[in-house]
Amino acid sequence: MTDSASTPRRIGVFGGAFDPPHIAHAALVRAALDDLSLDELRLVPTGQAWHKARPLTQAEHRVAMCQLAFGHIPAVMVDTREIRRSGPSYTVDTLRELSAEFPNAELYLIIGGDQARALSRWHNWQEILSLAIICVAERGYLTGANPPFMAPIGSESRFRQLLLPVMPVSATEIRSRIAAQHSVATLVFEPVARYIYDHHLYQTI
Repeated sequence: MTDSASTPRRIGVFGGAFDPPHIAHAALVRAALDDLSLDELRLVPTGQAWHKARPLTQAEHRVAMCQLAFGHIPAVMVDTREIRRSGPSYTVDTLRELSAEFPNAELYLIIGGDQARALSRWHNWQEILSLAIICVAERGYLTGANPPFMAPIGSESRFRQLLLPVMPVSATEIRSRIAAQHSVATLVFEPVARYIYDHHLYQTI
């Protein structure tokens, strides 16, 4: 964490569907807080996801699960601006708003390797590079997996890498396991698992 009043505040931005939040998300949060020396990490659940074909679980449930998974970490704040915003959720809009709210802060956008490889298809992606340092989290490389992300030529200074252990877990897998009535106890935190079952989420996919 920064400890000088003259040092710019370092704010991380980690967006996603979080449908549901799981242990790999938690590993990324911890890595970002530690490796980037963040003062604050904004966890931003997606509102209307322009890039997903399937409908997301109701926003109130995804926000509640994020609070259960990360609310105990003092530096993490669940930011609901994309859910409250009408229309498609665009990362550039979130970064613009945060830049206006915290004009002297340094913004760090945390994304996965797959997202980074698709960055050129994001809405106003070049403006994103001017608003935030892009921190690319890679989970290691398995045989046949995608190659490591390479920053666009000329923009290398706008990217940083976050190294994570190989964690073969995804929200898609979790939803499938729940629909098949299989345990997800090792993939999500216990309060999140309890919330999922109490609210009958993901019973069918």
